[in-house]
Amino acid sequence: MEPLPLRVLSARWLAAQSTCKIHIRPRRYKPAGGGTHLDIDAIPRLVRQGKYEFSIHAQQERLEEDLDVTEIEAALVQGEILEAYPDDPRGESCLVLGFADAKPVHTVLGWATIRGEDEDILRIITVYIPQPPKWSDPWTRRRQP
Repeated sequence: MEPLPLRVLSARWLAAQSTCKIHIRPRRYKPAGGGTHLDIDAIPRLVRQGKYEFSIHAQQERLEEDLDVTEIEAALVQGEILEAYPDDPRGESCLVLGFADAKPVHTVLGWATIRGEDEDILRIITVYIPQPPKWSDPWTRRRQP
């Protein structure tokens, strides 16, 4: 799979726009593209189609973790949803675990809407490699004492 152009939501880009093209959906949001909620079948399809973007925070975390965009794409294409957050006040999101080669990758995904388009895209909210002390293994949160 050839990497698609990286789309990063930046404050400078937003400030340069006469009208903001990207906006965050309101609480209790239902995706515009047919009412599809975040599910493990939609995620790989949207990633393969390049219908995703990185938040500024996710871009910073990606660089700190030394993760390449193709590694994140690979992890999302064959990933599994570990946790779903359907009632998050900022909008529906989920935590996906996937592997880039043998490296575990956690990605928190939500929805982004582009004005003037009928379909929503995935927003990568954050991405990181799960490690102690928060995670005992890639699938299990460490319990608080």
